Amino acid sequence: QVQLVESGGGSVQPGGSLTLSCVTTEVSARVRYRAWFRQAPGKQREGVGCISSTGSNFAYYADGVKGRFTIYLDSAKNTTYLRMSNLKPDDTAMYYCAAGSSGGIWFHASSYSYWGQGTQVTVSS
Repeated sequence: QVQLVESGGGSVQPGGSLTLSCVTTEVSARVRYRAWFRQAPGKQREGVGCISSTGSNFAYYADGVKGRFTIYLDSAKNTTYLRMSNLKPDDTAMYYCAAGSSGGIWFHASSYSYWGQGTQVTVSS
């Protein structure tokens, strides 16, 4: 059974930075695509970004985080990272990592079979 374990959440002031980590217990085609989603209270879960574990490591990002967030992989550690900078109060949410084998629409939650438990990020002064 594939497991994803996130860490790195916390509280930060606006303009600050955080890096989230997601360790994957398996390296296979089943977890080829790695993504980060977030869900704020009262809102739908939304895609933050996605990266493939093969190929060029090109990443996709939601418009609201482009230029501020970066997804990258450390294959040796089976870990996906989400580096977040210039954080804003609107970035406050529970952040989830996800993984799947499908090359479907990256920001659709249904494209991923495996999910972590979530890590809270709070941006407040």
